[in-house]
Amino acid sequence: MSNRILALTAAALLGGLALGASSASAAPLSVSSVQTDSAIVTQVQMTRMERRMMERRMMKRRMMDRRMDRRMMDRRMDRRMMNRM
Repeated sequence: MSNRILALTAAALLGGLALGASSASAAPLSVSSVQTDSAIVTQVQMTRMERRMMERRMMKRRMMDRRMDRRMMDRRMDRRMMNRM
């Protein structure tokens, strides 16, 4: 009985190793095996107008971020003052 159990566990272990080493596994491909075509990716020089539009967008984002921070800080201060009363 113990010989059968030992044989079954050995077979399962060897079968698992054989499946893990084969190329038909369900594991995703590694990054190195995925090849990109360098002709697809090109760099284009921006015009002045495009650069200015990007700068404006970043300025707006920063302004919104600062506004959010200020509002959060004000709310915190208001809560602290209300707790003191």
